[in-house]
Amino acid sequence: MSRYVLPLSVLGTAVGGAVLLKDFVAGGACPSKATIPGKTVIVTGANTGIGKQTALELAKRGGNIILACRDMEKCEAAAKEIRGETLNHRVNARHLDLASLKSIREFAAKVTEEEEHVHILINNAAVMRCPHWTTEDGFEMQLGVNYLGHFLLTNLLLDKLKASAPSRIINVSSLAHVAGHIDFEDLNWEKRKYDTKAAYCQSKLAVVISTKELSRRLQGTGVTVNALHPGVARTELGRHTGMHSSAFSSFTLGPIFWLLVKSPQLAAQPSVYLAVAEESEGVSGKYFDVLKEKPPAPEAEDEEVAKRLWAESVRLVGLEMSHGSHGKTGQPLPK
Repeated sequence: MSRYVLPLSVLGTAVGGAVLLKDFVAGGACPSKATIPGKTVIVTGANTGIGKQTALELAKRGGNIILACRDMEKCEAAAKEIRGETLNHRVNARHLDLASLKSIREFAAKVTEEEEHVHILINNAAVMRCPHWTTEDGFEMQLGVNYLGHFLLTNLLLDKLKASAPSRIINVSSLAHVAGHIDFEDLNWEKRKYDTKAAYCQSKLAVVISTKELSRRLQGTGVTVNALHPGVARTELGRHTGMHSSAFSSFTLGPIFWLLVKSPQLAAQPSVYLAVAEESEGVSGKYFDVLKEKPPAPEAEDEEVAKRLWAESVRLVGLEMSHGSHGKTGQPLPK
């Protein structure tokens, strides 16, 4: 029996070391133990993946959680699961389709009417590398859902967020934004051959750019807004990438992905951190790579690009300019 002790010990050490290395590479847990009793939190895309884990973590901390999702069957199931696991019964599912300006307006109107406060808005939902689909309103799907949908939602909830200050907006972007470029001549991919990767990168760059611009507009209101890269996680988001479509790629890349790719629970930690941490209170207009503040892509720091993108976004989603930052709901553009 003793001859197995050394090999087993070596194996145990190797496995333990690999797990510790994985945690180090993937990034750690939110260091803050802050709780948020009585605070209302909205998490978009919260029925699965990072969004679900974010909602779960914040429910554990005592928040009043609203899961905002397109698929209500999955959303209700997620809410029920979170209530059961956390024993927090203030977890509710509400319908929100970010590919529909009408749905976004209906959701925002219901929240404004029914909720006394909104303290934390986490714009988490996304689509990635999908085919050349368009939203109900004719926007390229990745731009429409990842950026324009959240842009409209945030603006419609700004008055509620201001009234609830101090409050926080967290925009989930991606490291992919560094490869993005805002093409003002063809934002909607109507003139060029569609490039699903470039479209994704553009949408995530737009998120970072508008975060900085919104922060500038919110100075003095008690509302902060930051963007983040959560790390690469094992979620349904990558289902269109074809990454695991062949046995060869799964076999050869599997060990690398195991090391570098996070669990949804770990990937939710940056959103949780920016939502609750005492040290992030008052921090605004920043980009976080996991838990560390880092400079974004140079284009994301260009004020002229930011102002132009903001004005174009206002036009596209049908917001009337007012108060210098946001306004009443206007009429959507014809398709």
